[in-house]
Amino acid sequence: MVCLNPAGLFRTKDTKSVLMIRLSRIGKPKQPYYRVVVIEKERARNGRPVEVVGTYNPRTNPASVDLKRERIDYWVSKGAQYSDRVKKLLALPAPAAAGSVA
Repeated sequence: MVCLNPAGLFRTKDTKSVLMIRLSRIGKPKQPYYRVVVIEKERARNGRPVEVVGTYNPRTNPASVDLKRERIDYWVSKGAQYSDRVKKLLALPAPAAAGSVA
């Protein structure tokens, strides 16, 4: 959208923003640790998220994934889209609840 003002032409942002569910890297150099966040698509990788909905640690064996699936479903119902990597993480089976030891 282009608008005229006394200073000349300038571009304005669209009022609608696309929400993405993607990874945000935290951790030290060469020791990656990720948060799964709901964030506007135009924001930087580590920009301010709308909500943190999980974590992913690829350095453990096997990699540990902790997701709030109810909140992810909520944001998808509101129009959020998955990144490719988050789609793969969600395809992993949910960890079984700790069973009772008898």
